[in-house]
Amino acid sequence: MANPDSFIDCPECGSRLRNSGTERVCEGCGLVADEDAIDRGPEWRSFDDDETDRRRTGAPLTRSRHDRGLSTEIGYASGSDAYSSRLTGRKRRQIARLRREHNRARVSSKAERNQIYGFAEIRRVHALLSLPDSVREESCVLFESAQSEGLLQGRSLEGFSAASIYATCRIRSIARTVDEIVGVARADENELKAAYDALNRELGLPTGPIDPAQYLPRFASKLGLETSVERRAREHVRMLLENGLIGGRNPSGVAAACLYKAAGDHEECCSLTQADAADVADVAPVTIRSTAAELEDR
Repeated sequence: MANPDSFIDCPECGSRLRNSGTERVCEGCGLVADEDAIDRGPEWRSFDDDETDRRRTGAPLTRSRHDRGLSTEIGYASGSDAYSSRLTGRKRRQIARLRREHNRARVSSKAERNQIYGFAEIRRVHALLSLPDSVREESCVLFESAQSEGLLQGRSLEGFSAASIYATCRIRSIARTVDEIVGVARADENELKAAYDALNRELGLPTGPIDPAQYLPRFASKLGLETSVERRAREHVRMLLENGLIGGRNPSGVAAACLYKAAGDHEECCSLTQADAADVADVAPVTIRSTAAELEDR
């Protein structure tokens, strides 16, 4: 590996080099002059018997597991134990019985079983929606809080799992509609809304109105619109917000209408129809028409 001090100026253009992460990059031409691929972070391991014991500390704790990820597992080895010794038929049957009893003993109560099922549903919906990992963790914490307050009694576990994700997206201002979550969840819209109302009412969630601008990048990508159209749509959204014309309107419909109006301002994008804009936001075309008419009046 090259010495960090071996390059003072860029060998291509003579400009100054600067450190950027693990690379040394030229400020003029962008040449990567040097790269340090060594991970210089701490390596946590056991030093008791370094020759044979190279154990690490394991996976980090997570709130998306009912036991924070500290549970033990009896795996399915390929006919051998940890010392690569061949298991006999009697030993394999003993391990199978131990595995079965261990799985039964992991769950000590019905509340814990419900938590396992709810967390698994949250992880599944989170993966299908491609949400950040922090949303998964906060959703599981919210589900656990609802269970501690007794909100799950007589209600759907699937509904509370979906509602926890929707509520977390509302808290973090992540643009996800009810229809998008219902489309991948095992709960219907009525179950999600009933669970969300209970969460919002009993736990006092710090949710607020969603900014329509949060929907613009995703909608513009689905409609195949250019960056200039999205930028113009942001100006329309800002104008509506400044004039107080967003209240009572569906934010996703407002975003789609602003994209429709912005596309109409560009001659090369005039093929976007109200039906296409309404379809991407899952609203009626009349919603697009009314908001676009409001923009025309302003």
